[in-house]
Amino acid sequence: METSNLLAVPRFCEVYNIELGFVNALHEHGLIELVTFEEIQYVQHEHLRDLERLIRLHYDLEINMEGIDVIAHLLNRVEAMQEEMTVLRNRQSAE
Repeated sequence: METSNLLAVPRFCEVYNIELGFVNALHEHGLIELVTFEEIQYVQHEHLRDLERLIRLHYDLEINMEGIDVIAHLLNRVEAMQEEMTVLRNRQSAE
């Protein structure tokens, strides 16, 4: 497996000065996807923005894991609705 688009979770935690347990808790709650290769967990580069958002919610706003779960779910729904609105607008303008 090529790890060029992956960032090792221990290194990520070191750079962002966060606890490894927090990242593991996010993964256990299904909020982030981790890839394991040769016993090392990695996060994909395309998921870094989401992970950074969750870190800010917890460390900057002091929101607990349950609150982060609710907020992440609502943000995902808003993004899906925005995408649907864009598709509908494009469809309407094409007609």
